[in-house]
Amino acid sequence: MRQRFFVGLASLWLGLATLLPVSAQQDREHARPKIRTVTAFVRLDRSSYREQVSKALAMLRAARAEFVKAGYEVETIRITCQPFPEIVKGLTAAEALAFFREYDKLAQQEGFTPDIGAAMVHDSDPPSEADLLATIIAGTETINGFVVVADDSGIHWNGVRAAAKVVRLLATGTPHSEGNFRFAAAAFPPAIAPFYPVSHTTGAGHEFAIGLESANIVQEVFASSKDSFPAAGERLTAALSKEAKSVEAIALRIAAQTGWKYEGIDLTPVPLKDISIGAAVESLLQNQIGSSGSLSAAFTITSAVRRVPVKQAGYSGLMLPVLEDGVLAKRWEAGVIGKDALMSYSSVCSTGLDAIPLPGDISQHDLENIISDMASLAVKWHKPLSARLLPVAGKHTGDMTEFSSPYLVNIRIR
Repeated sequence: MRQRFFVGLASLWLGLATLLPVSAQQDREHARPKIRTVTAFVRLDRSSYREQVSKALAMLRAARAEFVKAGYEVETIRITCQPFPEIVKGLTAAEALAFFREYDKLAQQEGFTPDIGAAMVHDSDPPSEADLLATIIAGTETINGFVVVADDSGIHWNGVRAAAKVVRLLATGTPHSEGNFRFAAAAFPPAIAPFYPVSHTTGAGHEFAIGLESANIVQEVFASSKDSFPAAGERLTAALSKEAKSVEAIALRIAAQTGWKYEGIDLTPVPLKDISIGAAVESLLQNQIGSSGSLSAAFTITSAVRRVPVKQAGYSGLMLPVLEDGVLAKRWEAGVIGKDALMSYSSVCSTGLDAIPLPGDISQHDLENIISDMASLAVKWHKPLSARLLPVAGKHTGDMTEFSSPYLVNIRIR
């Protein structure tokens, strides 16, 4: 009698389990990564851009529905285009700004985030292109863009100076200096990168890529055992592969259904505040990030990501965006990590200098030196890196930042 009771109880539990949402069943096994973004790549024509955006949104919304049905949360949908000077060629600066204000209004109405690519793709391009980008970002709510500061030709010294000027203009010209969260100086910017602000297309468009928010997977893998670096890396590859293959299967189905070309997944395990890549690194190190072994941890994570057997896009390495990660922000505030440490890690991963808080009175000269250091390292190792610097107007060392963005952690400036 007792045996039949427990068998019946077990059957009841299994029956109830099948009624749970897919995501709830999966949460019992492990936390799935979120889809940070599904990004469409479109070669915009300003005479027909609304129709182009409408077609891209049809694909993006269908993609979001497919991922949600499979148990994933999709945080954003995005549209990236070719470098913006190509779109507004022949317009005055005022006309170009008016066009992008309309585009920004459309983005807000339709719920997507736009990136308009690079200013000064070549070092011979006029600095006025970077000035215009600063004006566009300051005059809109959602638009992202970047300046190229290094590529196969070497360091773009004019680009370095122009990018530093943009940083200063956005620090003083946007509320809480948050315009710089939508701008970066970029070296060897990868095409078809789904994460922002370094995103652009050089192709014909009609493509899409996926960006995962998978720092939780790294946290889970590294917290569950005290493996050596090689063993931890292999376990991370296995865990990311399982999720990435699932995401890719859905993406391929979306491509077949919509006719848009699937370009891959950016497997960079991006964090979001409590979903912390800094905490994951510290689990692996069994010590604070910044201590001995941090460079090896960065190499381990990037190597693990690169081994995942799916089509990869964008950076697909380790990034350490200080102000987007609760643990990294605390370590920066305490002086445990700084620019030199992050530059060191950048030799083996895709870190660069991402979401770095700086005093508002930092000089143009110092900004140029910070950006050129990043560009020099990128040229030395022929790899994509970026600098997203956030000087806060009116704030000095020891002052608290007052960012309003849900993606940014507020800390005291060093």
